[in-house]
Amino acid sequence: MQKRSSAPGWFLTLLISLVIVLIVLTMYQIDRQWNKLSDVQAAMAEQAKDIRELRTALASGTVRQQASATTEASPAVATAFKRAQTMTQQANYAQGDWSVDAFGTSLKTLTPLVSTDAYASEVQSYVQESLITRNPDTLEWEGLIAKGWQVSPDGLTITFQMRDDVTFSDGVPLTAEDIVFSFNFIMTEAIQAPRQRAYLEKIKEVKANGKYEVVFVYKEPYFEAFDLAGTLSIMPKHFYEPYLQTPQAFNESKGLLLGSGPYRLADPKSWRPDAGSVELVRNERYWGDVQPSFNRVLWKIIQNDSARLTTYRNGEIDAYGARPKEYADLKNDPQIMGKSSNFEYMPPVAGYSYIGWNQERGGKPTRFADKRVRQAMSYLTDVQRIIKDIQLGYAEPALSPFNNASKQHDPSLQSYLFNLEKAQTLLKEAGYEDRNKDGVLEDKEGKAFEFKLTYFEANEDTKRMVLLLKDLYARAGVKLEPFPQEWPVMLEYLNKKDFDAITLGWTSGIETDIFQMFHSSQAKTDGDNTISYKNPELDKLIDQARATVEEAKRMPLWQQAERIMVEDQPYTFLFRKQVLSFVDKRIQNLQMTKLGLNRGSLPVENYVPAAMQKYNQ
Repeated sequence: MQKRSSAPGWFLTLLISLVIVLIVLTMYQIDRQWNKLSDVQAAMAEQAKDIRELRTALASGTVRQQASATTEASPAVATAFKRAQTMTQQANYAQGDWSVDAFGTSLKTLTPLVSTDAYASEVQSYVQESLITRNPDTLEWEGLIAKGWQVSPDGLTITFQMRDDVTFSDGVPLTAEDIVFSFNFIMTEAIQAPRQRAYLEKIKEVKANGKYEVVFVYKEPYFEAFDLAGTLSIMPKHFYEPYLQTPQAFNESKGLLLGSGPYRLADPKSWRPDAGSVELVRNERYWGDVQPSFNRVLWKIIQNDSARLTTYRNGEIDAYGARPKEYADLKNDPQIMGKSSNFEYMPPVAGYSYIGWNQERGGKPTRFADKRVRQAMSYLTDVQRIIKDIQLGYAEPALSPFNNASKQHDPSLQSYLFNLEKAQTLLKEAGYEDRNKDGVLEDKEGKAFEFKLTYFEANEDTKRMVLLLKDLYARAGVKLEPFPQEWPVMLEYLNKKDFDAITLGWTSGIETDIFQMFHSSQAKTDGDNTISYKNPELDKLIDQARATVEEAKRMPLWQQAERIMVEDQPYTFLFRKQVLSFVDKRIQNLQMTKLGLNRGSLPVENYVPAAMQKYNQ
């Protein structure tokens, strides 16, 4: 049976059809506009790429400008960029691709000053710059943003002349006012920067002498005065100055990072700890004489050692720092060696691992405030066995904060070797005996000698070391309770001095200033003397050494300080590890320098040939 349709039905059908047509046309128009926008963005990216390549070519000398049929020399390249310039002259040199690495822990914050770990510092080094940088071949200082300097005869005034072509990644010019601001910002008490203030307090003032000259005036002589002034990270005034009005917002921030370096955060306020990675993009406005080769620098957060190795095997990260336990096997692994260059070395600035004994907690002295107890714990800590069984010989004992090859080190000093009897004697002198015959020492009040050793839970070698120490300490009647923690939680415990003992490491330098870690004045809240160690005699020597500019007179003072630390054992100093590294062969121009492998050096010295590149953007 036929159905009859009414006029209103036809009208409704027509109306719906019209709406559909309009929607389709609108979508088509939006799609066309989006394509045009994409074309514009692509064109801009291509133009930026062309400019980068032209600038690099000019810097490397492969392109020369012509005027009136006369060929002129290429622009001068600052000394700091000479090694990078040499890289660009390699036959297979190419720009593009990504540098991809992994961090073994999540980061709490990337905000300068607020961050306290080496991982955040590594990221910041790609974004923020300083006036000078150290030459990896000669270890001498050379200009980066500074193009010249003068030091007054008394060493109290240092004047830097700056390049006038430097801009921050947002295009704002970098001037002397930004350096003045950086100093004043750090010295503002409301800003959470106690570690930096501890060093900069020797500076009386920083002032601008015109737009591109900055003057540092010191209150008193300081042996690292030039280094301190020249390596101050430059914070853009226009970006950070508003936080002087809301310092708590700065102190609690997670990713406020902007600078003049070769890379930048896509959004300088956007990064969050739950991002799962840290990604920097090329600074298209970079002022450097040689442009960086990589389009992006990425760090993936991979906390598990096995997962990091698998990720490296699959080509998803460019390097893998091997544990000693697996290093020999990996060197015999055809798949790993087929794709890798491997490096095994002890950097001259290798940091050291330690166990820190907290001497004050909740305003009261702990058992570790007694020097005899700390000495006993060092005698019980069999460093030689740790190096043999866990580090498999790829480490050397750390006697003190000073490298054994440093002029600061007194070669006549001896490490604490494992000595159970000596440890037991010292503990008995300190009042510890097994009074109830349960195998655990007790103090005079009957309280058992037991403590928690806090350590980073994701480090398998540290976990094995802690279990070894638990057995060694038990021989003397000392009960160690392993206390594994996530990295951000560890930092919280550390900053609040809320721990019994903790095992960590410090980075090191050509000459190590121990003020930050061992001077009594730094046993304050958020100071880096987190164990509340205080020794007036050591304080005096540290102060004298820091104020002695002449090296020949300064080194004996450091050696006296070292003798006190070896006697006091504020830390049980463990070892310095060798670097055991595999790097994907796609990463080119890898070289050993006096600072170690040049991967990660700035200005950037590595690249990926065009035929081996994996990432297009």
